[in-house]
Amino acid sequence: MEEEMKQSKFKRICVFCGSSPGKKSSYKDAAIELGKELVARNIDLVYGGGSIGLMGLISQAVYDGGRHVIGVIPKTLMPREITGETVGEVKPVADMHQRKAEMARQSDAFIALPGGYGTLEELLEVITWAQLGIHDKPVGLLNVDGYYNSLLSFIDKAVEEGFISPSARHIIVSAPNAKDLMKKMEEYFPRHESVASKLSWETEQLGYTPKCDQMSLIRTPPNMRTGDYLEGMISDYVGGKAAKLKAHKSSSARLVTALTCLQFAFAVYGTFLLYYMSPAVDLRAKPDFQWATKIANNWRQFIITPHVLGHYQESANSLVQATIPLDVCEHEKIDFLQKKSNDVQMIKMKRDLYDEILNFQSKSVGTETLNALMAMKSKWDLKGPNRPKVTVILNHFKRKTLCAQLDTLLQQTLPFHHVWVLAFGSPNELSLKRIVDSYNDSRISFISSSYDFKYYGRFQMALQTESDLVYILDDDMIPGKKMLQILSHVAGTDKYKNSVLGSIGRILPFRQKDFTFPSYRKFRSKEAGLYLPDPAYDITVDKIVQVDFLSSSWFLSAELVKTLFIEKPFTFMTGEDLHLSYQLQKYRNAGSFVLPVDPNDKETWGDSEHRLAYVSETTVIFKDIVQVRDDQWWKALSTGYITQWAAMYPQKIDALFYAHSVDEVRALAPLLEKFRSTVGKKAYLVVSGGHFCPCEDAATALKWPKLVCKERRFKIFDLAIGALSGISDSEVPVVQAVYSSMKGLIKIHNPSVVITVADIDTNVKKALKMASETILNGTRFVLLPRPSISKVLWMADLRSTALPNWNRMRLSISIITQNRVQSLMRLLKSLSDAYYLGDEIPISFNMDSKVDEETIRLVNSFEWPHGPKTLRRRIIQGGLIRAVSESWYPASDDDYGLLLEDDIEVSPYYYLWVKYALLSYKYDPQISLPELSSISLYTPKIVEVVKERPKWNATEFFKHIHSNTPYLHQLPCSWGAVFFPKQWREFYVYMNMRFTENAKANPVQIPKSRTNGWQASWKKFLIDMMYLRGYVSLYPNFPNQASFSTNHMEPGAHISAKDNVVKHDKSDFEVPLVKDDFKTFLPNGKLPPASKLPSLNLFNQPVSLKGLKAAGAKLGQDVLKCDNQTEIVTVDHGTGVYSHIKPFINLSFSFDKIKRRIMVHTLLKYKNDIFA
Repeated sequence: MEEEMKQSKFKRICVFCGSSPGKKSSYKDAAIELGKELVARNIDLVYGGGSIGLMGLISQAVYDGGRHVIGVIPKTLMPREITGETVGEVKPVADMHQRKAEMARQSDAFIALPGGYGTLEELLEVITWAQLGIHDKPVGLLNVDGYYNSLLSFIDKAVEEGFISPSARHIIVSAPNAKDLMKKMEEYFPRHESVASKLSWETEQLGYTPKCDQMSLIRTPPNMRTGDYLEGMISDYVGGKAAKLKAHKSSSARLVTALTCLQFAFAVYGTFLLYYMSPAVDLRAKPDFQWATKIANNWRQFIITPHVLGHYQESANSLVQATIPLDVCEHEKIDFLQKKSNDVQMIKMKRDLYDEILNFQSKSVGTETLNALMAMKSKWDLKGPNRPKVTVILNHFKRKTLCAQLDTLLQQTLPFHHVWVLAFGSPNELSLKRIVDSYNDSRISFISSSYDFKYYGRFQMALQTESDLVYILDDDMIPGKKMLQILSHVAGTDKYKNSVLGSIGRILPFRQKDFTFPSYRKFRSKEAGLYLPDPAYDITVDKIVQVDFLSSSWFLSAELVKTLFIEKPFTFMTGEDLHLSYQLQKYRNAGSFVLPVDPNDKETWGDSEHRLAYVSETTVIFKDIVQVRDDQWWKALSTGYITQWAAMYPQKIDALFYAHSVDEVRALAPLLEKFRSTVGKKAYLVVSGGHFCPCEDAATALKWPKLVCKERRFKIFDLAIGALSGISDSEVPVVQAVYSSMKGLIKIHNPSVVITVADIDTNVKKALKMASETILNGTRFVLLPRPSISKVLWMADLRSTALPNWNRMRLSISIITQNRVQSLMRLLKSLSDAYYLGDEIPISFNMDSKVDEETIRLVNSFEWPHGPKTLRRRIIQGGLIRAVSESWYPASDDDYGLLLEDDIEVSPYYYLWVKYALLSYKYDPQISLPELSSISLYTPKIVEVVKERPKWNATEFFKHIHSNTPYLHQLPCSWGAVFFPKQWREFYVYMNMRFTENAKANPVQIPKSRTNGWQASWKKFLIDMMYLRGYVSLYPNFPNQASFSTNHMEPGAHISAKDNVVKHDKSDFEVPLVKDDFKTFLPNGKLPPASKLPSLNLFNQPVSLKGLKAAGAKLGQDVLKCDNQTEIVTVDHGTGVYSHIKPFINLSFSFDKIKRRIMVHTLLKYKNDIFA
């Protein structure tokens, strides 16, 4: 048994078999048994490349056993013989002849399983080659259930009849099972005579050198793998089979002698010529043999062919005899100790920062030890059938570590699929190639080019792999023997499948106290970030840690490599490591992680000699390189890269402005500057960059110094949209760049609003909208028409908590009209001239049955660009009370109704007033003002509820507080007001319960109010409800009683022409409209806090909000009976239904006492305000 399990003399065996499994199960069992036998003897498999039939069974068995599998298949047969995924290495060839030649070249012996014509043809070909002396490799028949008995009988018959020599009969070895067959083949020794042993030209093509040629100068290395040269050799061999060499006979001895002399002379000449054509020889330094030098110069380009990506061609050095690694390997001398710091302060700073990062990550994403990672369920299984294919890419220039890397890779617990050694512009190209050749492993390829592809070349090569995973290593990394297994397992877990893994990484700088970011190389700075692991400060990675980018090694799926090339890098000089992590996060939401290690097991280390990588990463480098890398990581952070600092310290700003052109920068400038100059507010500008809007041009437009585009401080972000690879007429690259960068910036800075101009490019608008909505942090996307921007500077005065509600409310305009077409035209023109901030504003026309023809024509022809237009006409005349009260009903709690009769005219600023007030008093979570039920556009000039109707001037009345302070009033406005949805629902229910045509029958009689006698007035019922509930309206108060609406008091349903002349003076009702920005008139240039708003009762007397409620309760005339001393009616504002009664105040106080105390408190408050 021990003898059978000893190391086989065969490294690879070629197996011929059928693409069909055959009818007997014994054939399939034999294929699997043979595969296991090869594995037991540490033999690799060469076969026909198919994934079906016996080919598929044996290849899977060998692959599952951990041995290398090489499949050689013509390209035309691939669709037929490969179904699903193949295992091992697949070598496509042009035709069947090349297939046999390549299989023979790769193999040390041949075995035939049961098969059909193709199997027999391949078998007889290699038997013929052995008979001709082209090779002396054993040829075996696995004679399963006597399958080949008839063939062996036929061969014996041919020997008997004299067609095959008896010695040639021994070329074939046969046995009924795999174990016996392998034993015979191990013992095989060729006994037959070669029929044509001088066919050395064919011998060379198969990579086989007979013993008689050992002294020959020309010897083709047996490990020639990829390249045009090799392909040409095989093609020549295949073509040569049809045209046999003809021996030229000479009958003249003189001719033979002459030819012999000429051959000798040419051999001498050739020796010198080959010597001088060697790449190692400097032709300029050789004064002699001018003729040879000249010829060598002229022909060198043809002999030493330029290397190309993916292939190399054998140069003159291929004539040198093949070597083994021991002969050519060089090793890096590590004659220095690992750097250790003795700076106690720095050790503490670095350690504290690392602990802070690890603590954050353990709470946010979770961190695992190496054992915990290996215990996680993984897609890839070392021992199971789903084993990953890993291509390892080694990038070499001058360092002498290739042999150390190859040695450890060949000993990995998970075998690699391929190793590609790259030498781009390397002065050591030839020595590196010799090292690769010496390993004589078809899985290891050498790829070189005289052009230096810099740091991105290895990733460009990674795009060519067909493997599942790619492991890219710098020449300073010597991984432990378990690294491929560990990396593959982690990459197969659900948590880390979309990640790039490595062994060394960096945490980019944190923000300093002065709000700037330091260089990543700043000395003695905690904020400069971390290098992990960092032996100098005793920082080892014992749990997986997310970093901002990886250095020296990268392990990721082949699919993720493509992401690196979505955008043009900031520079090709350096920084491919950061660019990879940045692009992966930006476009794949993928993270970068440094894996933990077992400190007691070097085989788990990604770099067993960390000194090499550490020195190259941490020693002093050129200042300009540091500057380039600083610029690069700052550019990434400025375009949405969420670094560990950004994840740990999410920012909160008020506004993020976006401009795609310099004109847009100028348009947004007033509002941007207002935000930036307002205490407590933060706002930054994002520009598209590139040729659309360079940062420097934007800074000039804002009158900022151009230095802001260079300093590492948040103020202006240049997205460099032109950095997308290539030039395209499609909108996709721009949309992709804006969306991906803005998504990151929004996630980092959490702005309450993203603001841009309404007429921005449509595709950019879509990208901004999508980015704002994707991040679920409450950010709202605001599109401002250019003419409105300078009119909404009050936006910066809103609380940060109110800004996210910018787009939440909706104003519905409801116009009540019948037969005043001129009045309606005036109203519609004023509405059309107003500023609407890009919001959607639906408008509806409510007409009674007797509407005139001119009004209908006007309404039909009116165009409203701000939202949908709706027309309603009653069949039966309902009168004004129904026309108004039924004109609007809220669709949601964010739907507000503006009710306008056609004799009203509005100011261009009316919508700005409404929106500003709603955001300040209803949509600020920090403000509670439930009593507010409407916002008036109009400022009254008389006290209309008192019989005498005295004139009243709010500016004069509040001059001791502030002449133009807005105020709260218990009287609702019917000449232009916005009504709130909750209170309007309640009003509907109240009207249903209390409506009566007879004013005297109304149970609510407010003391001393002339509204008690109003007939059929919807406003009378609204006044009653507001009085009972203690509700108030917000009123404007500007010089000369300027308002956002005015009432022209034209004859209509309530006011006849006769009444208008006798009882109503238009001067008491008409007020001037606000024509300029009203913000400057407000106290301190903004709306005062809700707690500072003065409140008036129905009779224009100052009463607190609590006092207003107390007065309503005292009346005792509510819709539900209750004790007016102790109880109050409550309302379900979702339906407007009065639901139940609840306790109101303490019984020990009377309402009169409460009222007196409120009045005293109010007067004292006003007095304090005056002295203040």
